Amino acid sequence: MSKKEKKVHPYIPNSVPEVKAKMLAEIGVKDMEELYQEIPESLRLKKEMDLTEPLLSEHALRRHVENILSKNQTCQENISFLGAGCWQHYVPAICDEINQRSEFLTAYAGEPYEDHGRFQALFEYESLMGELLDMEVVNVPTYDWCQAASTSIRMAGRITGRREMLISNTVSPDRLLVIKNYCQPVMALKMVRHSAQTGLMDLEDLKSKITSETAGIYFENPSYLGFIESQGQAIVDIVQEKKALSIVGVDPISLGVIVPPRHYGADIVCGDIQGLGNHLSFGGGHGGFISTRDEERFVMEYPSRLFGITKTSVEGEYGFGDVAYDRTSFGVREEGKEFVGTHAALCGITAAVYLALMGPKGMQELGATIMQRSQYAMKKLSEIKGVKAPAFDSSHFKEFVVDFKETGKTVEEINALLRERGIFGGKDLTLEFPELGNCALYCVTEVHTKEDIDKLVQVLKEILE
Repeated sequence: MSKKEKKVHPYIPNSVPEVKAKMLAEIGVKDMEELYQEIPESLRLKKEMDLTEPLLSEHALRRHVENILSKNQTCQENISFLGAGCWQHYVPAICDEINQRSEFLTAYAGEPYEDHGRFQALFEYESLMGELLDMEVVNVPTYDWCQAASTSIRMAGRITGRREMLISNTVSPDRLLVIKNYCQPVMALKMVRHSAQTGLMDLEDLKSKITSETAGIYFENPSYLGFIESQGQAIVDIVQEKKALSIVGVDPISLGVIVPPRHYGADIVCGDIQGLGNHLSFGGGHGGFISTRDEERFVMEYPSRLFGITKTSVEGEYGFGDVAYDRTSFGVREEGKEFVGTHAALCGITAAVYLALMGPKGMQELGATIMQRSQYAMKKLSEIKGVKAPAFDSSHFKEFVVDFKETGKTVEEINALLRERGIFGGKDLTLEFPELGNCALYCVTEVHTKEDIDKLVQVLKEILE
């Protein structure tokens, strides 16, 4: 037995050598190596992992982890203008009060006999999101926007029987990587260019690339680069001529002031609920949503769970549960249209609390506040010598590209200097969108005060002038 196998660790079950030996004897295996013999040698690590020595007390472990965490710089002690898919919005206290209740927090994949109201809470989430999106059907949240967009594209392929999808080239690069990975076996992807001046989709390029084999188009509105795609109706009209589907990715926070994509003909609308009462959490707090009209051709292609309401055997009583459960991988496993694992149900319940608290008027006021503050930020930033904000000549919601090409400093240098002054600058776009040059994506939400924006502008002036 190796030195490693002789170690007993208090946090690893069955690590006592005698216990391990008994378990191996029970299943008729000589040693641990036999369990791994099917793994090719080329994939095996041939050296010890570079890890610290085992920490054998809870105190030592806690201290070790706290020392690691203390290196972080967070949005609590810094002003953050980062966005790019994970945004800092205010989280009302009631959101955490409700989502920490044990019947929600610990109700992992609960079925009716152990549900304790989770199904109803998620039905209410779907209803509230449906009202916001002006769509009849909304799924229980899945992993994130990346997965929701990928599934929406594959749904379009199954519905139309076609295997080609057009995608705007201004979508989130991270999201695009997931889409490519998720769709590679069954869908061919083609990118549609944008206007260098406005950022809007190049309609002529769209017309030249769409064919009778095209299942549809996926674009985001507001876009990853912050501008509002004002050509939504024109895009959908071009796509409908080929009897293809339109899929629009949307930030639900924007729908208090921007018309839902259904109003210009979108067939499938997807996005992320992170901004609806869910905290920033190491880039997390995500939950992807998919929404469609209440038509069988759409509903039966959802791979994820849908909760509905129906009468029970008791007169006057109603219950909540799965709709068309057999179309999911939960019901038919390997025969499912796609495999969907753990859903972000808790984030959905949190979003339901947030939407119920805000109401239509609150969402409208929130959207207006964000637009006003982002417009103020763009105006003040554009007054700095060498800075252009926004870089695109279009309307924007809460994010916008800032062009630093004329400043003589790179975004990386600027962001490092901002961090020294307690500010997280915008997302560096020089690798993701090299054609834009020395640009960064800035985000302004309701949490940013006039004083926060003025401080950013003042520090940038000191850095650049």
